[in-house]
Amino acid sequence: MSTSTNSEPPNSKPLVEVRGLTKYFGKLLAVNQVSFDIHRGQVIGFIGENGAGKTTTMRMMVSLDLPDYGSIRVNGYDAVAYPNEVRRAVGWMPDAYGTYDFMTVFEYMDFFARAYGFKGSEREMRVREVMDFTDLTVLADRPMNKLSKGMGQRLCLGRTLLPDPDLLVLDEPAAGLDPKARIEFKNLVRLLAAQGKTLFISSHILSELEQMCDSMLFISQGRIVHHGTSESLKVREGHPGVVRIEFDGLPDTFQEWTTLQPGLEVFDSDKKGVRLRMETCTPESRTALLQGMVREGFPVCEFHLEEVRLEDAFVDILSRSSQPAAPPAATYQPAAAPQASPPQGSEPTPPDLPGGAS
Repeated sequence: MSTSTNSEPPNSKPLVEVRGLTKYFGKLLAVNQVSFDIHRGQVIGFIGENGAGKTTTMRMMVSLDLPDYGSIRVNGYDAVAYPNEVRRAVGWMPDAYGTYDFMTVFEYMDFFARAYGFKGSEREMRVREVMDFTDLTVLADRPMNKLSKGMGQRLCLGRTLLPDPDLLVLDEPAAGLDPKARIEFKNLVRLLAAQGKTLFISSHILSELEQMCDSMLFISQGRIVHHGTSESLKVREGHPGVVRIEFDGLPDTFQEWTTLQPGLEVFDSDKKGVRLRMETCTPESRTALLQGMVREGFPVCEFHLEEVRLEDAFVDILSRSSQPAAPPAATYQPAAAPQASPPQGSEPTPPDLPGGAS
């Protein structure tokens, strides 16, 4: 289910353009020629197993790490040549943040508002506005090192929202949250999407990403293996269908019978029935299967085609993309200036020296 209300058409200028992004840590190839676009107003889910390259990719997107090869442009600016301009457009929420003894929630928010350049009554108004939006107002006087995991995540998100960025990059924002806190976070994402914010969210909670996101990026071993909607991931040519069958008493001979039927595989069972993978899963083949079971006298009381679960589709696509690609031969050399002119009306300062972004 998409929550975004003003996604740009596919032919519009992307807010983020990533091309051939590659990053080594010593001999380890962490990110391997990653390319994708993000359009304004989209909510994108970024999915991958631990060590797949998610956090490294996101840190390069927000100019905290330098790529060895490839390019990132945010709002028209090259992230290596113009990191300060990129940072003005991006709100970065890491998977962990530091806490400070003897500092309240309000003092923490006020400190970062000062760092972002807010002054006087404008600063107080902006802090109050963001705290109201993230339900932090009731916690204003609470010591920030005494917050629960969910409260702390709301505080980190609030800090990220202070400068009103165009793009929000959120690294595992729902990790470790209890069910109530996950629902609260999901509601905040919906509100931000309704306001036209662009969100790029990494998570392991695939079912919740499916509900929040317009599109999903799957990364494995540093490579993008899928970019599209959850529906396009689930419905792929040649992908087997899954049928749930329940019996009035599971027959002992059923699994033996399925081994004699071409293209059938029982891969899950319980006391009520089985989940059966069908290599060919057309309406005609399902009808033939049901008729065959009835002829055999199996006491079928439930028979239906299951919607492919996102977790199953994710595991399947990872297994089909397990062959590593050859690493790139070239090495990125940061340019002294962006490859294209910066947006008109902006007068960015000269770029920092390569390797000096901080």
